[in-house]
Amino acid sequence: MNFASDNAYGAMPEILSALSAANAGAVASYGDDAITARLTRRLSDIFEHELSVFPVISGTAANALALATLTPPHGAILCHAESHIAVDECGAPEFFSHGAKLVTVEGDGAKLTPVSLAQALSHFQKGFVHHAQPATISLTQASECGTVYSVDELSEIGALARARDLHLHMDGARFANALVHLGCTPAAMTWRAGVDALSFGATKNGALGAEAVIFFDARVAADFAYRRKKSGHLLSKMRFLSAQLDAYLEDDRWLKAAARANALALRLAEGLAAIGGATLAHPVEANAVFVYLPDETIARLKKAGAVFHPWGAPAKDGRTLIRLVLSFATPESAITDFLAAAG
Repeated sequence: MNFASDNAYGAMPEILSALSAANAGAVASYGDDAITARLTRRLSDIFEHELSVFPVISGTAANALALATLTPPHGAILCHAESHIAVDECGAPEFFSHGAKLVTVEGDGAKLTPVSLAQALSHFQKGFVHHAQPATISLTQASECGTVYSVDELSEIGALARARDLHLHMDGARFANALVHLGCTPAAMTWRAGVDALSFGATKNGALGAEAVIFFDARVAADFAYRRKKSGHLLSKMRFLSAQLDAYLEDDRWLKAAARANALALRLAEGLAAIGGATLAHPVEANAVFVYLPDETIARLKKAGAVFHPWGAPAKDGRTLIRLVLSFATPESAITDFLAAAG
């Protein structure tokens, strides 16, 4: 009963097979191989757009390097106060951008809005040498609370970014889960809504360890290749990253995996709704469930072997908010056992 993270589970068998196949023979290094070229073509077809694609090994590298490319050292990056870049990346965006300032913005469900962004931007004076200059908005899809921006919400933020001459970055660590929930195209959720750069996640959804930074305008990506090399994230045996991503996308495996994880999250949420004292904190729109449970129920679940994380301070009524994350590989029996122990 491990609901601590979708990172807790392993990789898809097809991805492991693809790695084994990529191990045969000798090929060109540093991404000059046929698998990496095929990956770029596949992603360009999926997103209906010519892309600049840069595989990297971690989500932190993807976010930090993308943001450093979009933001000058004297710039400001607006993001949600609960975003991964603000809370869980140990200052990497600031480090790789050589000092860009993260400006955190509050919002329900860990989501930004045009109103909250406009209010945050009102505190900056454009061209005033004493202020960091706003350069980039970074949003997370799906968010840290498992909520999903609609296409209209994304388009509104994209329009604000264009009106203010800002770049728009999307942290897509759980991009597939959000896409499945919306039932739209990848293009609608990214460049058509005004997204300039996407950190395309795969590790949480079945890769062994592979992400990609995607730029929708090659001019914006002009110096990314150098940043990736300088930071130590240009792998000599790039084919092993590309093979994971290529197999991930083949036959819509990425969407099928996300659909299963999302469906399991809904099943778990529905089961929890029938348990006394349980209250969902956020709509279940991706693969995470945030629920307030009585502390005695939590103690019983832990005794039964359930693994999960508390999320924030205990509530005043003797309940605690916990996060339960579902994976493409979570056994259905884990949900059955969890609900039995909770009840």
